[in-house]
Order: sequence, then structure tokens, then C-alpha cells
Amino acid sequence: MNISDLTMVSARGLLDRGEVSSVELTRAFLDRIGAVEERVRAYITVDRDAALAQAAAADRRIAEGNAGPLTGIPISLKDVLCTEGMQTTAGSRILEGFVPPYDATVTARLKEAGAVILGKAAMDEFAMGSSSETCAFGAPRNPWDLERICGGSSGGSAAAVAACECLASIGSDTGGSIRQPASHCGIVGLKPTYGRVSRFGLLAYASSLDQLGPMTRDVADCALLLSVMSGHDPRDSTSVDEPVPDYGAALGRGVKGMRIGLPAEYFSAGLDPEVEEIVRRAAARLEEAGAELVEVSLPHTDYAVAAYYIIAPAEASSNLSRYDGVRFGFRAADPADLLELYLESRSQGFGAEVKRRIMIGTYALSAGYYDAYYLKGLKVRTLVARDFTNAFEKCDILLSPVAPTPAWKIGEKISDPLSMYLSDILTIPANLAGVPGISVPAGLTAAGLPVGVQLQAPHFREQDLIACARAVEETAGMAGRLPELD
Repeated sequence: MNISDLTMVSARGLLDRGEVSSVELTRAFLDRIGAVEERVRAYITVDRDAALAQAAAADRRIAEGNAGPLTGIPISLKDVLCTEGMQTTAGSRILEGFVPPYDATVTARLKEAGAVILGKAAMDEFAMGSSSETCAFGAPRNPWDLERICGGSSGGSAAAVAACECLASIGSDTGGSIRQPASHCGIVGLKPTYGRVSRFGLLAYASSLDQLGPMTRDVADCALLLSVMSGHDPRDSTSVDEPVPDYGAALGRGVKGMRIGLPAEYFSAGLDPEVEEIVRRAAARLEEAGAELVEVSLPHTDYAVAAYYIIAPAEASSNLSRYDGVRFGFRAADPADLLELYLESRSQGFGAEVKRRIMIGTYALSAGYYDAYYLKGLKVRTLVARDFTNAFEKCDILLSPVAPTPAWKIGEKISDPLSMYLSDILTIPANLAGVPGISVPAGLTAAGLPVGVQLQAPHFREQDLIACARAVEETAGMAGRLPELD
């Protein structure tokens, strides 16, 4: 058995036919982690004993004819999802050693479906970053080039999938944190419609923007994992009670007659020429497959980053106030009084980027500045959402690059926050509008770095994304392409 040849769907077949056991499969991935993790650094926590126990239970379920869609499949979770009995840190020292007493809804649904959880993947601290370099436990590396970033904030998840350290992973996307690392690591990553997947048990960054989604080797696996994750959850007030379609049924639908919009603003100055060439080539192949290409406009794109970096830090300022050194997580030693406990616990526990965003958000919400900053950011958000509504009157899917450039060298942008923020200019608008988006591998640069195509659809039309993404996958020649770590 060569694990690099496996997808979730193919592994499901092997398990069902008895050609491999879940224990054997899980051991193979644990051995792979042991072989490459020192170089890739995709994980914060790996729980070998728990994973093997889950695999043994999965084998019993399979033998009893009681297998679920993911029974026996080894996956990882971004370390932002609560896992009962397993450390959950959000990539931050302030939560080092924190073990939640309950599972997030998505974690529980994965376990119910039979998934084997290998461990928790590295990430930018509290999902604040575009390169995963702000992770307090060390930055994960891009398996295609270990000197380069793997993207962020779900960089460890993307790296783990690309390096064959799991069959799939769950990421979170606040401003592109699933799609951007998926593009940089040559895998598939889907951000669902806001409200499609429960956020209960997700350690919040910006509650009106955060969304969980699958990160997989191919589009079929993405459809399978999304089906398990999706659905209404009464414990999440933002969860939408919308029927979940059969995403797998969309895989063979094709793109004939589909109108695919190319937003002019996403192909503007600053876009790397190789990235543009790969994306336009993917669009041309879809046209050859029967799709109609149309020019559309998202005129407020240039304002999206500015609005995002008011709204998201403002929500982070509120959400992260709970980490005070009293209830859970890191506590400063020997404080003189309660105020010093708060100040020192937060000063020592949070990293520089998190503190920067908390300060920006607190300022934007402060008396005298709320109207000038936060309220104005919300008005721009409305304009960005309206752009998508207008564009989808002319097309069914939007096609664009995911990021302006391929993955850059580690350390290249870490001391230039503005440059780092601008790397998300093509993914942030979807979060502001709440629409679903997916990154699909579309080609390699001359330096051998993967580039993804971004597809975006109207609210709750993930099946259209999957149909179009499958067509990209079938025509791009990237299916099954993996980095040569060995």
C-alpha cells in the first residue's frame, strides 16, 4: 500500500473490501508523520495512542457492517477546533496545555462518521496571519519547497495533506485561510457559505467571518467531507437551517452551459504573470468544455482589505478578551494584583500579531472612533456583498486567482504586515459577502510551485463550485500531483 496514491474515496473502498484495516492505514500515516514531520512541522499535537484506539474501533464497526462515510479514515484538524481530551491551542502560548471538556460540533460529526483523528495541525496564532509564521510552536513548511511558506492561517492543515501526513484536514477561513494555503500547497480547499457549517466549538477570531471547511487531495474527497460537516446546529446561532444537497452528485455534472465570470479587478496590476497565465489557461479549458466566459466587475474590491482589517480586528478584540489568565490557559507567575495578572498574562501569552490586531480593533471600537472606522467598515462590507449579488446576475461562477503570487520565502514578509495583509486581497471579499469559494490546483510555475484557481458561487451553491472544480481538476493535469519530499 502506497499512501501517496490514496484519496479518502479510494481508501474507503480498500477498507470496505477488507484489503486494508484502519489500524494498518493509521499506522502508515503515523509512520509517515514520523518520517517527514521534522522537516514539514505540520502538526502541533499528534496523539498516536488515541488514533490507534479510534482505528481499532473503526475496524470493529466495519466488521459489524456499521461503517459510516469516514469510518477508518485518518484525518487531521486545524488546532482551532475543540477536541475533548486533546490539547487545543489555536497556535498560541496563551492556550498551551488547554484540553477542552467537549468536542466542537464539526469534531463530533467527524467522529460520528467514523474518522480517525491523528492530531491537530499548526496554524497562525488565533488564525491571524497569511503564512502560518505567527504560530507560537514553530512555522510549518511548504512540502513543495521547504524554504517557503505553506500559506495561512490553515497552513499546517494544507502542508499535512500535501505531505501525505493525513488523507484530509479541516481548516478555518476568515479572510482566505483555507483557500490561500490550499493554493500554495497544491491541494483542494473549500470555504462554505457562512452558516453552512457549525462554528460551535471553533475558537473564534472574527465571528461574522469565520467558517470551517474541508482541505483534501481532490474534489471528490472535498464533496465527501463537506457532506459530513454541513447541516444546521441549534447550538450555533449563525447556523442556517438549509437543506444539505448531495454534493457527490455534482461531480459528474460538468460545465456545459455554465456562465463563468472573470472579475476584471482580480486580474489587475500586481498579479504575478505566471499566476495569471495559469489561471487564464484554466478558464480557456473550461470554455473548451462548454462553459461560457463573461467579463464581470466587482468594483469595491480595492476597499475590501481596508474594511476587513477594521471589522476582523474589532471582533477579535471582543472575542479574545476572554483570555485573561483567570479561567483557562496561560497565567503569568506571581502577579502583584489582579490588574497585573491581566496585563502580564495577555502580554506574555499573546504573540506580536495578535496583540497588534487586538489594539487595532480596540481602537476602532473606542468612543469617538466607532462611527469613523467600524461603522464605515460595515458600510463598505455591504457594498462588497452587493457587488457579488450584481455579478451573479450575469454569471453562475466567478473564476480568478486565489493569491497574487505563488508561495514566498519564509521570513520574506513577516516584518512587513501591510505586504502580508495585501496577499489576501483576492480572498477577503468572499468572507465579507459570506459566499462560498474553493481553490483547485491548476498548474505549476517554472520554479515548480503550485498555483490554484479560485471559484466563487452564490450563497449555498457549493454544488456548483464542486461541479466546476471537478472540471478544472480533470483538465488541469494536477490530479494526484504531490511534492517529492522523499
